[in-house]
Amino acid sequence: MEEGEEESGLQTADLSAGQSLTLNLAELDILDDAEFEIPTVEKPPTLESILNEPEDDTLDEEDMAIAAPLPLLKADSGESSSISSVESMETRRKEKLRTPKTIHGSVVKPKKLKSISAQLLSAADRVDAGMPTAIAVSSLVAIGTSHGLVLVFDTRQVLKWCLGSTAVGAQYGAVSALSFNRDCSRLLCGFAKGQVNHHVGFDKWQVDQNITDAHPPGTAVLHVKFTDSFVLAACSDSGGSVFELEFKRLIGVRSCESQCLFSGSRGEVCTIEPLHMNYTIKDHPMQDVMLLAMASLSKVLVVTLRPQLKVMFTHPLKGDPATLPQLAWQFVIIQVSEKDRVIDPVLAFGRDQTIFFYQVICTGPHDIRVSGLQKLQLSYKILSFVWMNARTLVILDKSEKLHVIDVRSEEELEVIDVSDVQLVYSSSCFKSLATGGNVSQALRIDVLVKAGQYHDALALALSFYEGKAKAVVGLPSSHSQRAQIVSHQIIDILFEFVDLSMTKLCPDKGRIEELEDYYQEIVPVCVDYCLHLKKMDILFGRIYDRFAADVIAKGTFLECLEPYIQSDRLTAIPPGVMKDFVDHYEMRGMLDSVESCIVHLDIGSLDIHQVVNLCWSHCLYDAIIYVYTRGMHDYITPLEQLLTRLGDALSTGKQLTGEPAYPYLRTLLQFDTREFLNVLALAFEEAEFNKEEGIQKRQRVVDILLQIMVESIGFSPTQVGILFTFLARQMARHENTIFVNRILFEQVLEFLANPADESRHEERQQALMELIHAGGLAQFDEMRLLRLAENAKFYRVCEFLYEKRREYHNILLCYIKDPSRRYHVFTFINNIVQSQLYTEAEKKQLQEEALRNLEICRKHKVSEATAYLLEKAGDVQGAFGILLQNLQTNLKQVVQVIQGSDKATDVDVLFSKVETELYVVVQLCQRNSGKMDRAAREALWFPLLEAIMAPQRKLKETADKKYLDHLKEMTHHVLNSMMGYIAPPALLQKIIQDPAYNTGKFGEIKELIIGMLENYNYEETLMETCKSLLYHDLYVHLHSLTSAANRGFVPRSEACNLCNSDFTGYVQPSESDPVIVFRCGHCYHEPCLRAVGSIHVLEGEETFVCYLCSSAKRSGRLTSTRFHRSLPDPAQQLRQSYRSKTGAKEMSLDPQHVLAFENIRRSMKTPSRMAILTELAKPERSSSHQKPLSIFQKENFSLRLAPPPPMGFSDVI
Repeated sequence: MEEGEEESGLQTADLSAGQSLTLNLAELDILDDAEFEIPTVEKPPTLESILNEPEDDTLDEEDMAIAAPLPLLKADSGESSSISSVESMETRRKEKLRTPKTIHGSVVKPKKLKSISAQLLSAADRVDAGMPTAIAVSSLVAIGTSHGLVLVFDTRQVLKWCLGSTAVGAQYGAVSALSFNRDCSRLLCGFAKGQVNHHVGFDKWQVDQNITDAHPPGTAVLHVKFTDSFVLAACSDSGGSVFELEFKRLIGVRSCESQCLFSGSRGEVCTIEPLHMNYTIKDHPMQDVMLLAMASLSKVLVVTLRPQLKVMFTHPLKGDPATLPQLAWQFVIIQVSEKDRVIDPVLAFGRDQTIFFYQVICTGPHDIRVSGLQKLQLSYKILSFVWMNARTLVILDKSEKLHVIDVRSEEELEVIDVSDVQLVYSSSCFKSLATGGNVSQALRIDVLVKAGQYHDALALALSFYEGKAKAVVGLPSSHSQRAQIVSHQIIDILFEFVDLSMTKLCPDKGRIEELEDYYQEIVPVCVDYCLHLKKMDILFGRIYDRFAADVIAKGTFLECLEPYIQSDRLTAIPPGVMKDFVDHYEMRGMLDSVESCIVHLDIGSLDIHQVVNLCWSHCLYDAIIYVYTRGMHDYITPLEQLLTRLGDALSTGKQLTGEPAYPYLRTLLQFDTREFLNVLALAFEEAEFNKEEGIQKRQRVVDILLQIMVESIGFSPTQVGILFTFLARQMARHENTIFVNRILFEQVLEFLANPADESRHEERQQALMELIHAGGLAQFDEMRLLRLAENAKFYRVCEFLYEKRREYHNILLCYIKDPSRRYHVFTFINNIVQSQLYTEAEKKQLQEEALRNLEICRKHKVSEATAYLLEKAGDVQGAFGILLQNLQTNLKQVVQVIQGSDKATDVDVLFSKVETELYVVVQLCQRNSGKMDRAAREALWFPLLEAIMAPQRKLKETADKKYLDHLKEMTHHVLNSMMGYIAPPALLQKIIQDPAYNTGKFGEIKELIIGMLENYNYEETLMETCKSLLYHDLYVHLHSLTSAANRGFVPRSEACNLCNSDFTGYVQPSESDPVIVFRCGHCYHEPCLRAVGSIHVLEGEETFVCYLCSSAKRSGRLTSTRFHRSLPDPAQQLRQSYRSKTGAKEMSLDPQHVLAFENIRRSMKTPSRMAILTELAKPERSSSHQKPLSIFQKENFSLRLAPPPPMGFSDVI
């Protein structure tokens, strides 16, 4: 079949060859159905109905459904339809999840067109028509034969015309290619010997042109394709060349101009495919563009034929040499964003086992781009493929198996073996395939129903209902219309499924357990699909009535509702069914399940009288509370009844005559003291307890609690302790509003600090802390409180008390003893030392203590601690000397062991010790080298280098090479560490002069020198990078200052804000008095500002301040503004004002920036950037010459735009 066509699965029997009967047109006229014994049909079906694919519906409602967004051709996860059923058993009341299964049904159905097949067979037998060799399918079906004839059939499979003759076949060979134009008014026929015939007609076809010079003679026409224009076509021949055919008619003379698009000398084109516009898409940008795709054995090309010939896209195409390339176009809806979609053509091309999808994006005839969308990798080799619709691709592999693929998810929907079908050949060289018979959704469901696969049929129907099915044909794109159609089908299947399940499919004999298991497989299916469709009237109507006819089925049905109720998927049940549900569970004794279901159901579904009686009689308290509160809004009755029963259930011992005080409260306290007091604490936080009446109520509740739990018996010490913790917290939160007896208060304190009680340690400590912070222990003996806290290990309480006494050493002990804060001890020390509260006397005392510790360390020869203290004291040389001495001692011991004088010590252990000490010394030198000059640095590093190189001289001739290498590695480490502080020439000179290296070859010190040079290069690169960053930082600062200096000021009014005199009418003895404008927009005369004293002298210069803003700042209303300009007087110098304390500081750079800028200036020998910054920071001077009567009327004075928002340095002018 012809590849890329739109119609369906034509198939023919294999016509026998070798017959040589002559055929003429007169004989063809007498071919009728009766002669060839073709059965007549009263109402002949159309080709569309045979193929189950209404062309208009499919195009309008599926492929081009703009209302339904389809993000096609995206490599996201595939869609699947799954049904999850929750089943419940009698004694096994656990949920069963049905395994998700994707059901697609039959998508493509091969079907034989018997009438066409019979007429082709008859023509071959009687008139030597030959075997079919080419086919074209549109609203007509044209079939070319090996003897040059073209048989044209209509949609009813009736032979309409026979074009050509056996004489034409004898002259030009077999028909090798056929193509209809869009309206089937023209037909192009290509022949094996190179001729192309152009047929024109509707009612009667005739040869319009015989084209013999369209391409080189002697080459067969492999493909001939009409474009959207009826005067433009393309063809390819067996030489691999592609030509454009343009049909013209001038003065009644028809002609055809041929233009070569691709020469076979550059590679053989195997297939071509023009893009046909979809006429239902109006105003598409590609309406006037004609594209042609060509594929050779090595690449794919896309060219535009109109408006101009141009290559738009190429792509390499690799694969097995035994496979051929394939092409197919399709218009697809592509989701470009959440709201935007486009309808663009997509080209699918592939070879071997790979298919590529590329989108053509067109914004105009001259702006066309091709963008990749997806790559599909297959496990079989491709023979041919074609689009079924915008979402589905049909692929034929080499074993002639038909694969239906959903393009978006790359899911294989169906595989059909068509190897037993004698496929029509597109030509004698290539197989291809037209769209197979698409199966409608109703037929796909019906196939499964007839096979008895009701579960699969329902799953497939649900996927149609939810819009998740693949390769859908025949359903509208509107969700509501689709849901309405499919929901009726699902309900019908459910009814049939239930009827069969209760009759034919039901086991005739078996135990009750087997029947229950059987129904437990049926009921969840009905519930699931009714929930999906929201058809609960169907579930509890006809379906429930059907199950209710059988006692076992009814019970199983009711039990299967339980998991749906408990998961809140089913919240409303008709009262009649609910009554049966409660009766059944009560009869089976499954009351816990009834209770758990009742609290999930709507009250309107329940028989209140039945449920209440059931719950009280069986103590279903959760259900009782739910029914009373939700159904009757009665919150008191269930609580009273429950408290009464709770009191009866608790053992209260022997009681005196009469009821104990506050029985309900006593019951709650005995039931769960902690949780009840937590509820009370939450209630006390409400706003109503902060009023005078509320405070009295809170005190009353506290007194009652003390009366019940402390002044009477019946509560354990633990419960009383919980009360004391509660009282401590409440007294801390509500200061001076809760009063208790002092003796009782001491009991509370003793309980909180009880060392024998290790439970809730942190909670009791926190309660005591809150009580202390609230001032509740102000009258309590502090020393006694401290002893209690120490015994109870309340270290935070101890810290608070020690801090008040300034006993920081004891606080340090608290940190050390507290496991949760032990690691914060150094942070505490640092905070105390840096704190301003730490006096000079205390600091001096600490220093003396440190010196005493230093003497102790020296006395007992604790070298590491001594070096640490010396370094902190500033004696770096002393610390270095101690560590270096230890290092030299260990190195000397290493030398002795290696030379054999000491055999008892392990050399590897000594080397590890030496390495550790070496790292400590190196870190000491690195920490302090940045603070020293060159001589001091050399005094540190060179002795260390000498110490590590000295053993190598002694062991050079006698030691094992392994030990020498180890020492050289340590030397290398020291040299790398020195590179940042000692000049490289000095290091090299030191190494070369050393006897351990000066007598060897260069190879022995090559790695050492190379390592030094690499380190040097790294640091040089690092320095250049830092300089570049500093340059950029400097530029940003300069740019910001320049922008701020060029920013103008906008006055708010034309009158002075002090004297309210208009500047234009202001008359003074001196007309040159300047007007000062501040950034805030206020304007003043200079004499007015001087008169109110709004002037300051800073660093010998007068600086004006906005009077209104500074006054407002003093009153706390506004922020001051400090900028001004003097406009008219050229001799008057402006003074820049300064900000006040709320952030109005003079712009300055931090010391790091100043040091960095100074280093850059010195290294680059350029003028100082700091001088530029200082110059920009100086007050601005005005050079304008304006009179005071006209300054605001000048055009160049007023600003047209508001100033930009302030930035980093916007306030510095």
